[in-house]
Parts: sequence; C-alpha cells; structure tokens
Amino acid sequence: MDLARLVVSVYGATAGCQRAGDLLDPGRTDGYHAAMPAFGSELPLFYFAALLLALIFVIVLAYRAGRSVGKAEAERELPDIVDGERADAVRRSRAVLGGMAAEQLAPWLPGFPWDPTELRFVGKPVDFVVFRGASKGEIEEVVFVEVKTGRSSPSRVERSLRDAVLAGRVTWREWRPSSGAGGA
Repeated sequence: MDLARLVVSVYGATAGCQRAGDLLDPGRTDGYHAAMPAFGSELPLFYFAALLLALIFVIVLAYRAGRSVGKAEAERELPDIVDGERADAVRRSRAVLGGMAAEQLAPWLPGFPWDPTELRFVGKPVDFVVFRGASKGEIEEVVFVEVKTGRSSPSRVERSLRDAVLAGRVTWREWRPSSGAGGA
C-alpha cells in the first residue's frame, strides 16, 4: 500500500467513511471526499512531530547509556589510576626525603671534599657555606655547596646564585644596628 492510500485510509476512518476508496472517489456527491486534507497539512505534521519526539527520546536514551557506560568504565579504571598515582607520590616523596637526608649527612659521607668543622648548613638557596681554613684560624676561601642526589637539578634560584658567584658578583658588607633600634 502506498503512502497516499495509507493516509487516506487512516483519515477516512476518522471522517466516517465506510471504505478508504470513498475519499478518493471523485464521483461522490455526499461531500466525504472534501473532508480529506490536502497532502502536507495536519496529518504529515503530526507524523513529523511524533518522529521528532521519538528522535529526541532516542538521543536522550543514548546519552544516558553513554554516560553510564563511561561512568562504569571510569570506576573500573579508577583504582588502577589511584594506585599508580600513589606509587608515584611515594617514589617522589622518598626521593625528596633521601635528598634531604643526603644534604644533612653529606659532610660525614666518604669522599666529601671539605672539613665538616669548616662549614655551616644554610639550606636555602644553598645547602652549605664552607669557610675553608677556618679550623686553622684564617679563611682561605669561601665555597657555596649545593648537594644533589639522583637526577635532581638546581632550581632557578640556585642557578642564579651559582651564576652570581661565578661572575664575581659577591661582596662583603658589615652592618651594625643603631642604638635606637633596640641594640645594646
């Protein structure tokens, strides 16, 4: 059955026709054929609206199904991701703690090139300042020492300090607080 006959049969039943052909019979004089709407009016608009609502319904269902599948997949993968992140955090924390311990213990480790009695721990921006010769009563050299372990590299501030020292931009200043500033 073609679309026109289907529309006529459905609409004809609502118009009170006995048979679908009554609407298409041009010889009828009782006016029933005048009851059929022109093709493209209310009935196709109804079908279009129903089709549009069905399409929206399908899209909403697909969206919700996709979200639930994605959520289930994320929940399935999340423990592995969390375990990996935790392991990485522990590894980095151990590296930092190992580096801090190495900084503190460096003067007593074999191969440390300076006398531990001649250095002072600073911490930031450099680990130690060595006053070479201080144990003999006369400073021969001042050395800035940064202890690094593993694959660590100097920070930006540490590099700028190194560059300033190597460029000779090191000076001596003496400062005395005035007696009005709470000094003795």
